[in-house]
Amino acid sequence: MKQLGLIGHPLTHSFSKKYYDKKFEKEGINGYLYKLFDLETIEEFSELLKNKSLIGVNVTIPYKKEVIPFLDKIDEEANSIQAVNCIRIERKAGTPYLTGFNTDIIGFKNSLTPLLKPVHASALILGNGGAAQAVKKALSDLNIHFNIISRNPKSSGQFAYHEIDKKMMQDNLLVINCSPLGTFPEIEKMPDIPYQYITKDHLFYDLIYNPEETKFLEAARKAGALTKNGYEMLVLQAEENWKIWNDK
Repeated sequence: MKQLGLIGHPLTHSFSKKYYDKKFEKEGINGYLYKLFDLETIEEFSELLKNKSLIGVNVTIPYKKEVIPFLDKIDEEANSIQAVNCIRIERKAGTPYLTGFNTDIIGFKNSLTPLLKPVHASALILGNGGAAQAVKKALSDLNIHFNIISRNPKSSGQFAYHEIDKKMMQDNLLVINCSPLGTFPEIEKMPDIPYQYITKDHLFYDLIYNPEETKFLEAARKAGALTKNGYEMLVLQAEENWKIWNDK
C-alpha cells in the first residue's frame, strides 16, 4: 500500500484528504492511502520518513518554509518563493530522497487566467503571508503588476489598508484576498477595504473556499463585480500533486 499524506499543525480540517479519498473511490484507484500527519514540530518529519510506504506529502501551515532544509532538491518555482506545499519521496538504496514543489502557483494561475480581461493589468493583494507568495509569483508570470496591502507595510509597493482610496481601487481592478479573514467559522469577517468603490469591471478572487461565498465576495458580487473563490485552485493543485507523485 502506497501512502500519501498531509503534514502541518494543527490539522483541524483537510481539503486534501477528502479530495484524494474521493478521487481514489471515483476513479477506482487502488493501493493508495492518504493520511493526516499532525506534527507538533517539523523535527517529527524525520521520524515520519522512516515509513518506507510513504511516497509523497502535502505541506501546510506552518511548515511550508520550515520543511525546506529536509529537502535534497527543490523545484525552481518553489525555490523562488521559498515555500513548498508538495514533496515527492523516492528511495535511493533505501535512503529517502526528497524533492520539493509549489503547486499553489500553477493552481492559482490556471484558475485565474480564464477570467482575466485587459483591464485586469494591476492587482491589490490583501495580506502578505505564506499564501500571498504563490499569488505574487503567478501574477509576475502573467505580467500583472501588483501592490501588497498589509497590516504592517514594510517596503516599497506595500500599503496599509487605510491607504486604499478610490483611485487605488480604480487603478487595481483585480483584488485578491490572501488573508484568512472570512474563513469558517468566523464568516462575518472581511478585509477592511472601501467596498463602495467596486465596479462591474472588478474581479475579486478569494483564496478561501469555506464558506463558498465569503462576505468579501458577497460584497463584490452585489456591486456587479466578477467573483471567484479558492476551490478550483485547490483542485488544480491537488491534481498537479498527483502528477508529481506518480512521475518517476
